[in-house]
Amino acid sequence: MKYQLIKPVNLKYSAIEQILTNRGIKHEDIKHYLNTTDNDIYSPLELGEKVLKEGVAVLLKAIYNNTKTLIIVDSDCDGFTSSAVLINFLYDHFPRYTLSKVEWLVHSGKQHGLKDCKDIILEKDYSLVICPDSSSNNFEEHKMLNEKGIDVLVLDHHKADHISENAIVINNQLSDYPNKQLSGVGIVWQFCRYIDLIMKTNYAEDYVDLVALGLMADMMSMTSFETRHLITKGFKNENIQNPFIVYIADRNSYSLGKNITPIGAAFYIAPFVNAITRSGTLEEKHIVFKSMLKFEASKKIPSTKRGHKEGEEEPLVLQAIRTATNVKNRQTKAQDVGMILLEDKIEKKHLLDHKVLLFLLKPGEINSNIAGLIANKFMSKYQRPCCILTQVEDENKIAALKILMRHYHEGSARGYEKGGVADFKNLCESAPGVEFAEGHPNAFGLSLYLGQKDYDEEVWGESILLFLDYTDEVLKFMSSEPIYLVDYIYEGNQVKAENILDIASLDYLWGKDMEEPLVAVKGLTITKDMITLMSPDKKPTLKITLPNNISLIKFNSSQEEYEKLFSEDGYVAIDLVGKCNKNEWQGYVNPQIFIEDYEIVDSSQYYF
Repeated sequence: MKYQLIKPVNLKYSAIEQILTNRGIKHEDIKHYLNTTDNDIYSPLELGEKVLKEGVAVLLKAIYNNTKTLIIVDSDCDGFTSSAVLINFLYDHFPRYTLSKVEWLVHSGKQHGLKDCKDIILEKDYSLVICPDSSSNNFEEHKMLNEKGIDVLVLDHHKADHISENAIVINNQLSDYPNKQLSGVGIVWQFCRYIDLIMKTNYAEDYVDLVALGLMADMMSMTSFETRHLITKGFKNENIQNPFIVYIADRNSYSLGKNITPIGAAFYIAPFVNAITRSGTLEEKHIVFKSMLKFEASKKIPSTKRGHKEGEEEPLVLQAIRTATNVKNRQTKAQDVGMILLEDKIEKKHLLDHKVLLFLLKPGEINSNIAGLIANKFMSKYQRPCCILTQVEDENKIAALKILMRHYHEGSARGYEKGGVADFKNLCESAPGVEFAEGHPNAFGLSLYLGQKDYDEEVWGESILLFLDYTDEVLKFMSSEPIYLVDYIYEGNQVKAENILDIASLDYLWGKDMEEPLVAVKGLTITKDMITLMSPDKKPTLKITLPNNISLIKFNSSQEEYEKLFSEDGYVAIDLVGKCNKNEWQGYVNPQIFIEDYEIVDSSQYYF
């Protein structure tokens, strides 16, 4: 096990000062960072007053002419929250128009943008199509709709090759807007703030909880003062108003605690929306999305809960919460099945012989919508980048590529930051055979060219081997085991309860680029009487209780692991890396370290 300090510890710094400077916040900015205000929110005018006016103009034209507007709901949490903010806001200002003329389209799969819905749009007489969180690059579709007399308004944050000539595009990446870490929901919200500014209203403020959820789920950097403030503000109890967030938070109140933190939302709220967008049926997606709309959430609909009486009704939002929970459970089961299948391939094809764990699958072997989740699991387990690609069958994609379908595989890729791979996407873009790599540096979509011959699962062709040879060479520096970057290294039994509690109290800070702190404890001596194996028959958890009442918790343990910690000498010494936590019960607060990794070391040099 390897670990190292992010930066040398400055003894003059408090825990919060040390940790924040380790994450790139200047020492002189820490006070401001911890106390952001609405003054840290940029004016919507920074997006460009000209394009904002054009966007409002096409919206008002549709409203005043009483013509139909279509909103494209993008297939992820940012997309759902973006569209929900916009529709709720339109309802505040124009309720009659919103209820009668505004429609929305939820993708049946994991599609993004306009490419797969042109025909649907043209079937009906829409005068305006609005694309929150997507479509900046859909230039052909912009032109086609424009030629049909349909206005296109894009409210997006994704990078684009250039500004579209046939759509109104409001995008922080294509403007002088200072914060490039504002996702689609933030752009929509700023557009709404601009309308508020014009109409001297303040409706946009009611939706800052949806903004916080979308920003956090889309992994926007919390080093941005604006992004941090919006997330912090949106998750304050007094600002949580959206029906879906209210009910899903209540359902997970034990895990979330009294206050929703960004990391709490990442684990106990966003995954339910993500599960719906990845694995839900179209009907399931619709009900969850509608539960985010204030005028739909409380509507009574026929009950589907177990044991309901005939004719019994329930609020739509309650059914949506149950639906999201069921889909998430279904997704977890599918993920487990997929991992078993791929584990078998690892052994048969000796996939661990390479620096990149590459799976090339036939259509239907696993649900492609959960490939990213499985890739992430394997990346962590086998400590290397992972790509899970499936043979292309979609005729439209085949036509676009002008190739036969057997020549390409595409899917999800995950990099391995702990091994020193800062940007796996950039690496793949230079690799032989890569058609495209699009997304975040270490979580992205990948397409790989397989050569001129039919794909043979048993004998991989030259093009695949070229890709693997290239990545093997470039990644030869990659650590064969994780290198844990820690904020503190404590010597053995000198770790103090107050140190752990000080760090644990900072749980409201963590998010993207504000990673939860890791600490290392070196040469910790433990005896048999300190060790307990809890729930050995269900979910074995190892608990080590130190004399100073610090508890060390290791989840997903086993009887074998428990017995391995015993020795003939009566004690063992371990090095460990873990996250600081606290257990609050009946007025008592006890420090904990959740063990990420540990190893038994030579105990002869350590004494009580």
